[in-house]
Amino acid sequence: MPNHWKQISGALTAMILGSLVTGAVMTAPSFMRNDPGAQEAVQDRAADTANDFGQAKPAQAVRGQNLDAAQDLSTAFRNVANLMRPSVVSINTTATQIVRGVPRGLPPGFEDFFNIPEGQPQRREESGMGSGVIVRSDGYILTNNHVVEGADELEVEFFDGRKSPGRIVGTDPQTDLAVVKVDLNNLQAAPLGNSDVIQVGDWVVAIGSPFGLDQTVTAGIISGKNRIRGIVGDGAGFEDFLQTDAAINPGNSGGPLVNLRGELVGINTAIMSRSGSSAGIGFAIPVSLAAPVLKSIIENGTVRRGFLGASLGPVNEKTIEGFGLKVKQGVMIESVLDGMPASVAGIKPGDVVVAIDGRQMKTHTQMRNYVASRPPGASMMLDLNRDGKVMQVQVDLKERTEEVMAQFGSGDVMGAELVPVTEATAKKYGYRNLESGLIITGIKDDSVAERDGLLVGDVIESAGGLPLTSARQLEMILAEYKRQSQPCRVSIRRGNQRMLMVVRE
Repeated sequence: MPNHWKQISGALTAMILGSLVTGAVMTAPSFMRNDPGAQEAVQDRAADTANDFGQAKPAQAVRGQNLDAAQDLSTAFRNVANLMRPSVVSINTTATQIVRGVPRGLPPGFEDFFNIPEGQPQRREESGMGSGVIVRSDGYILTNNHVVEGADELEVEFFDGRKSPGRIVGTDPQTDLAVVKVDLNNLQAAPLGNSDVIQVGDWVVAIGSPFGLDQTVTAGIISGKNRIRGIVGDGAGFEDFLQTDAAINPGNSGGPLVNLRGELVGINTAIMSRSGSSAGIGFAIPVSLAAPVLKSIIENGTVRRGFLGASLGPVNEKTIEGFGLKVKQGVMIESVLDGMPASVAGIKPGDVVVAIDGRQMKTHTQMRNYVASRPPGASMMLDLNRDGKVMQVQVDLKERTEEVMAQFGSGDVMGAELVPVTEATAKKYGYRNLESGLIITGIKDDSVAERDGLLVGDVIESAGGLPLTSARQLEMILAEYKRQSQPCRVSIRRGNQRMLMVVRE
């Protein structure tokens, strides 16, 4: 008989014997079914019989070890779920919008063309749902800003079915975090873990209310760290996401990501998906980034951040060769602002920050996040490398504000002194509702700006169709058009008028 028929015959025989043994066990007297020894004897005889037909004996020891390991992991997940569920809440939001009334029979917008009086304003309510995690026993809850943004009313639902109205203590769009307060005490707060030490491959559990299904628990691993997606604060926010394959879906936002010790390591925030549902790639804000925001909001009602006064760049092959850097890892100082902490401490362009407060600095994003996590007035010890010489400097941080940040965008282009639009600069020159642009604060004699008729107080809103946020950006756009020997259209606002200027130089 050919070998393959022998194998098939043996397999079929083993299957038939397995069925007979199963039937024997199921039809055996109750005392035998309940007797572990009797069952073991039957199973051993089945194993011996299978071996007689050339089949391998079941690896009892290995199978037992595998089952023990699986059972231990299952127990760990169960323990974490039971521990964390009392700390996880659902947040139901209601937002009221006043909608302009439209006369019957007209599509929306037609009344603008024919000067038709508006109908009665109508109130429209929109509801939303997210998750949150209790971080203090006296009723403080951490969640995402996008969960509560624009909400007029909040209702917080706890794991035991209790409901309580909530109020927003403060929000931080720059990290997409918010703090909510309920007037309850003796709540079970989640312990904060250390997201800096968590590793790719570590098990984590996500808990929340996806699609309105309260207290849903999913498990996965950390599949990536230090992810920058450009999705927070219109791309200018602080990001350092943990990536996980634990299922995160709409409604999970604001809920906790925890390790197997039951410690909070992240706040579930976003997913990467074409369908809008989990595709195995989710992102959580690490607790190392969230904790300082939480503390500042509880203490101040807002987030106060430290400010160094230096622009940062990477250390890579290009900068090592171009600037003659003597180290292969760190953060390069590209420029410093006069009178700001970095300059006062003696830091110079070209210096490489190797460590801050004993923490190794590997990327400029990491350093930016760390500086911003420190409160104004805090002191930091920086380890620098300057042309191969190692040194330490202490820096006393100032407060990061819109006004001091605008100094990075200031500059001189076409002979015009420019500052980015902020609430303060716009108000100074009589503007309201400006979202971007560069305000002219001075013009040099015989400059391109003077010859083209620009005036102090004009706002350069865009160049080449791109909204402007810094003088450097405008300079680069004009240089590119000049390189291509093409004229560049520049949009100017003067009071309530908008003008178009063509720059050919």
